[in-house]
Amino acid sequence: MEELIPLVNKLQDAFSSIGQSCHLDLPQIAVVGGQSAGKSSDPPVLEESIGLIHLLTHLFIPSRDFLPRGSGIVTRRPLILQLIFSKTEYAEFLHCKSKKFTDFDEVRQEIEAETDRVTGTNKGISPVPINLRVYSPHVLNLTLIDLPGITKVPVGDQPQDIEFQIRDMILQFISRESSLILAVTPANMDLANSDALKMAKEVDPQGLRTIGVITKLDLMDEGTDARDVLENKLLPLRRGYIGVVNRSQKDIDGKKDIRAALAAERKFFLSHPAYRHMAERMGTPHLQRVLNQQLTNHIRETLPSLRSKLQSQLLSLEKEVEEYKNFRPDDPARKTKALLQMVQQFGVDFEKRIEGSGDQVDTLELSGGARINRIFHERFPFELVKMEFDEKDLRREISYAIKNIHGVTGLFTPDLAFEAIVKKQVVKLKEPCLKCVDLVIQELINTVRQCTSKLGSYPRLREETERIVTTHIREREGKTKDQILLLIDIELSYINTNHEDFIGFANAQQRNTQTNKKRAIPNQVIRRGWLTINNISIMKGGSKEYWFVLTAESLSWYKDEEEKEKKYMLPLDNLKIRDVEKGFMSNKHVFAIFNTEQRNVYKDLRQIELACDSQEDVDSWKASFLRAGVYPEKDQTESEDGAQENTFSMDPQLERQVETIRNLVDSYVGIINKSIRDLMPKTIMHLMINNTKDFIHSELLAFLYSSSDQSSLMEESAEQAQRRDEMLRMYHALKEALGIIGDISTSTVSTPVPPPVDDTWLQPA
Repeated sequence: MEELIPLVNKLQDAFSSIGQSCHLDLPQIAVVGGQSAGKSSDPPVLEESIGLIHLLTHLFIPSRDFLPRGSGIVTRRPLILQLIFSKTEYAEFLHCKSKKFTDFDEVRQEIEAETDRVTGTNKGISPVPINLRVYSPHVLNLTLIDLPGITKVPVGDQPQDIEFQIRDMILQFISRESSLILAVTPANMDLANSDALKMAKEVDPQGLRTIGVITKLDLMDEGTDARDVLENKLLPLRRGYIGVVNRSQKDIDGKKDIRAALAAERKFFLSHPAYRHMAERMGTPHLQRVLNQQLTNHIRETLPSLRSKLQSQLLSLEKEVEEYKNFRPDDPARKTKALLQMVQQFGVDFEKRIEGSGDQVDTLELSGGARINRIFHERFPFELVKMEFDEKDLRREISYAIKNIHGVTGLFTPDLAFEAIVKKQVVKLKEPCLKCVDLVIQELINTVRQCTSKLGSYPRLREETERIVTTHIREREGKTKDQILLLIDIELSYINTNHEDFIGFANAQQRNTQTNKKRAIPNQVIRRGWLTINNISIMKGGSKEYWFVLTAESLSWYKDEEEKEKKYMLPLDNLKIRDVEKGFMSNKHVFAIFNTEQRNVYKDLRQIELACDSQEDVDSWKASFLRAGVYPEKDQTESEDGAQENTFSMDPQLERQVETIRNLVDSYVGIINKSIRDLMPKTIMHLMINNTKDFIHSELLAFLYSSSDQSSLMEESAEQAQRRDEMLRMYHALKEALGIIGDISTSTVSTPVPPPVDDTWLQPA
């Protein structure tokens, strides 16, 4: 055992510089005992576990009596006592780590004060542990955990479920495989009813980690003894029992020295006729030797797996450390090389995010090129379609245009009315087109920020790169918008009525159209996906998610995506969409579908509220409904209502003229929209996105050199310098630890695990 002590302490020092991930899992000794062993009428007796902790710590740290003692429940918070080898002797608490305690009376006072601070002074308990480290040249690295005694009846400020709280607290510690369980039971109590042994059986059914400890042997009734128990005959445990004699409360009040108590314990076992033949296997010193042997076994079992773990970590670090071995932060050649590599990598990352060929694919959300693609083919078409939905407004405008062209003479020239309405519709395209450019710019800037995150090691370089590229994108914004507006002005400059897709006047007069927008091909599936019906009452099952299928004629929802169990099918006739405010407690985004004729849409609901996880999904579903001919609700003012009535109280000739112009406008605006939907993505790609990629590859480096000197650009962040130093320390610590493990002799004597015994007498709690 002695040859392991200096080597294991050196190994522990090496691990402390590596961090917790490489920490040697030394055993914790969890001491579990009852709070009282007498009847309710008996005077209060000492908590069992705390007395044992006193004797154990004294064996490690002679002449140090620093743990609180008293009657009733003394340990009201778990005390994690870490014994750490050191050349000097002192103690420190985790809650006041900057203070070193050399007077161990102050340590006891601090434990009592910290316990009262959290639990109060009236016997309250808390699962929050007190962490105490004791440094001493007399110890081997070891962790003792003193747990509250198992109590049945609450006193003072203790909660009614005190027994269950303490039980859960104890199980939390003794469940760890590295914990050696000392199940403490007083000799004047029925061993078969020991709560400590029953709980140990729950977490250690094979009995490999449990040692029975019998206290109060000196307080047994005259003529009785625990010989059969201690010889492991009466109620056997795999690792057997060890008897100890603690100080009484009278001894504590009389300040009896622990050394004197140990001498008295030794004398008791040697002089008692029932125990003298096994005195060498009884007492606190023997218990300490058992714990030391258990520690030796654990170290020997841990070393092979620990060696493999350290070798694996060393191999993973070697490649990075190779770069840092001869590292000189101020080397100009290194800075130049790093700058070139960083800028080149930034360009590659930006292009991969836009082109969608990245080696690290985000599976949580859309980013980069995928979001821009969604803007081009979902968001922008949605904005265009939103302009077309108000059929009544359009007919009213055509009616006014025809009447104004009639003037006083009453002659009608359809070309003039058609051209006036078409130009007004084309001008409306400017707003959604410019909005599309703004959305793409925002996504480009977000992509730049994501790519510059890899330059975090050099904050100044990251800041300058982001500023230069963002400034370039903003410069391209103006040129792109000018080009978009030029496209629309070109469309306005000449109305091409000879276009091959234009229906012409003859066809427009014969064409029979309805006021509702023509729908897509019947039964064509426009969209599938999950939506939540948000406004079903709790009495009827509450909000529930369904699989929705939208076609050109109906909206159906099913139990799941297999589409076997249809819940309902809703025809799209007379349906419209309206926005719904998000609920106060909900993180869902909602829109509603309702019937314009005030009919129930689903069961007794006038509208169904459909919820999505994001606003983007809402906008996408709205665009799909627009394709199916379901339009947003339009608020009508009173004046518009009046105008609407005037519009439709017209003579048959005017109505035919309105219908003709309406068909012509619909045909020509469809041609314009198709052209704009095609040209917008091409224009933005050419003037903005591709231009930005070329700028990053060919001009960014020159702008960086001109904006600042290389030395300041490539100045490392404090975090990067710290990371490099930590990595080098970890590398050297790993090598040192592997060297230490190689020096530890694996031939140290260890005790084999005792054979199984019949412990069926002990049933888990």
